[in-house]
Amino acid sequence: MPDPASNELENALEQAASLLRGVRRVAVLTGAGISVESGLATFRGAGGLWEGHRVEDVATPRAFEADPNLVWRFYNLRRANLATVKPNPGHFALVQLEQRLRDGFTLVTQNVDGLHQLAGSKNVLEIHGAIRRVRCTGCGLTLDRGVDPLADLPKCAQCGALLRPDVVWFEEMLPDHVWPNAELAVKRCQCLLVIGTSALVYPAAGLIDKARSRDAKIVEVNLAPTPATAGVDIALQGPAGILLPDLIKRL
Repeated sequence: MPDPASNELENALEQAASLLRGVRRVAVLTGAGISVESGLATFRGAGGLWEGHRVEDVATPRAFEADPNLVWRFYNLRRANLATVKPNPGHFALVQLEQRLRDGFTLVTQNVDGLHQLAGSKNVLEIHGAIRRVRCTGCGLTLDRGVDPLADLPKCAQCGALLRPDVVWFEEMLPDHVWPNAELAVKRCQCLLVIGTSALVYPAAGLIDKARSRDAKIVEVNLAPTPATAGVDIALQGPAGILLPDLIKRL
C-alpha cells in the first residue's frame, strides 16, 4: 500500500524543483539544523546547561567582562569540535545551487561554524559572525585563526589587548556591514529557502516575513514544523542532508 506521507513529500519535492527552475534570484537562510547533521555538538547538556552554566552566561558581553577565562574555555572547546567535523551533503547541495544561479544566489547563515565556506559556497553572509575569527577588544583587529589551538586568554599581537571570538553574543547587535546585505538579498529574491532553522531567533527569523512581504516564494526544509511553517509555500519535512541533494538533482 502506498505511503501517503512518502507521496506527499515526493509531490512537495517536485513542486519545489519546479519553483526553483523558474526563478533567477534565490536567497537561503540556514540555521543550526543543517550543521547538526555534520555531527556538530550543540554544547547544551541537561536543562540547556554547559558545565553548570546557561549558554547565555558564557555568550554575552557581561559574561566576558566578568570571566573571560570561562568564556574562552567554552569557545576553545567549540573551536576544537569544529576540527572534527566536515560539511555534509546538505552543504554541498547548496554549493551546486549557487553554481547554477551564479550571481543570483545569496546564502544568509545564522551558523558560526564556517561549514558552508568549507563546502565551497562563495556568497555567504554570516549574520552571527564566525568562531574561526577573533577580534581585538582594544584596536578592533579581526583575524581568521581557523581552528588552531589558542591560548587560554589570547592576546592581540598588534596592541596586546585581549581577543574575543568574532561572534554575535546575546544582547549584541548584528554586524552592520553584513545585516543590511542580508536584508537586501531577501528583499530582491524570488524564492527564499529556509533550512534547519527554528524560526524563533530574531531578527534572523524576520527575514522570512520580509520575503513574504515582497511576494517571494518560500520553501522550508526542516525536521519538524516551525512557527514559520504555516506561512510557507512548500514545506519539506526531513533531514536537509537528504532532501537538499534530492531537490537539486531534480533541477
